[in-house]
Amino acid sequence: MVPLDIRHFAEGRTKARAYFCYLFSKNIQNRLPSITDEMIIPSLLKIKSELENCDGVYLLDATGTQTSPTYTKGNEVKADIGKNRSDRAYYYRAVREERCIITDPYPSLITGELTVTTSYPVFDENDSLRYVACIDIPLNEVLKVSHLSSMDKVFSEFFKFAYAAFAMALAGIALLLFIKGVESFFSFGIVPSDFKVKDIFEATVLLTLALAIFDLSKTLIEEEILGRYKEHDISGPHKTMVRFLGSIIIALSIEALMLVFKFAITDPNKLIYAIYVIAGVAFLIISLAIYIKFTKLNIDE
Repeated sequence: MVPLDIRHFAEGRTKARAYFCYLFSKNIQNRLPSITDEMIIPSLLKIKSELENCDGVYLLDATGTQTSPTYTKGNEVKADIGKNRSDRAYYYRAVREERCIITDPYPSLITGELTVTTSYPVFDENDSLRYVACIDIPLNEVLKVSHLSSMDKVFSEFFKFAYAAFAMALAGIALLLFIKGVESFFSFGIVPSDFKVKDIFEATVLLTLALAIFDLSKTLIEEEILGRYKEHDISGPHKTMVRFLGSIIIALSIEALMLVFKFAITDPNKLIYAIYVIAGVAFLIISLAIYIKFTKLNIDE
């Protein structure tokens, strides 16, 4: 059940973050003059009362040092005061992004169960960081907040089967191209003296195209069907698009290299066409870099 819960968390992460950010902004006023921990802790405790099953709330200063006890269910862990949390994702991500964030699930030191921490940076009137307010919530409670509606689940299953159908069809096309490429390669014989460079270009083109299509099919199966999310900077269709464009760039780069060799041997006057392909690959790389940059910006917002 744990992998499934983590997948559901990934799907509903945006909704969960929006909810907890709303709680923070509603209860903790930001960018006020003379902010002190005595002003923030009552608001944190109010949020804790609204989240009946949260594991604990606590406050960090600008350096990541805990300035308050960890307020758990009916208890105050005063031993946590003075501990430095600057190496924890809920601190440095909130400081770096200057906004409310929600972490990935991790084992809680309090309960030993999977927990998610949501944190909120508090600034003074000069936009200087003063505190980071933190709340630990059990993963199962976060899932209740971010649960998908019945229509979401129907469409999620539909798209999963649709992606599976496309992935299988692409894998079949890749297999046919692979077989045709191998057949084309061996049709010229396997004796080195019989090889002609120009004769193996067709086979290489077919095999390269088969590899690119197979890589796309593999990406669809892993990310859209099995839900194996390996990165979090880029997600969903953006990641699939990046992988697909990356496969195309690799395939075109190989083709450009082969054209250079082919024209250098058969017709040097046509090398300019290989240069055009190389320029196209360079343009695709630049375009992909811009796409990734703006995609990350949109996800972070």
